[in-house]
Amino acid sequence: MLTGTKKMFLASAVITAAIMPLGLMVQAAEQGQTITKNGTYATVQANAANFTGRAWVENLFRPHGTSKVYAASVSFEPGARTHWHSHATGQSLIVTAGYGYTQEWGKPVTVLQPGDVVWCPPGVKHWHGAGPDTSMTHIAVSEASSAGVTWMEAVDADQYPQ
Repeated sequence: MLTGTKKMFLASAVITAAIMPLGLMVQAAEQGQTITKNGTYATVQANAANFTGRAWVENLFRPHGTSKVYAASVSFEPGARTHWHSHATGQSLIVTAGYGYTQEWGKPVTVLQPGDVVWCPPGVKHWHGAGPDTSMTHIAVSEASSAGVTWMEAVDADQYPQ
């Protein structure tokens, strides 16, 4: 006798087999994992045209297969921050060290600390970076797109908390 869980699993397997040709199922199973070793990508200084102060970027991984997702670790020196910008597909930030800020256009500045996760929806104008006396590191996760990032003006002294 089939239980509810077994019936759902069996139905799912039948639907998957009907939709996905056998060749694709085998190909997906044979691809396996991709491991990117630490240090594979060089750490480079962030483009000074889009940042105030010094920040460092290390790509963590690039899109694989059909996935468009990529990630980078960004380390901001004290006082360093992005210019105002937006992302065509949105962006997630995972703060891993230090303290800093983020701000969405027209809204108050928010303090960030390790463990905080920020989701910035597509097309939302924002900035993020370290506090004036502390560094901050975050992992930025985005989808690659032809529209990418739209960079705008620098965050002026009146907008940046001192």
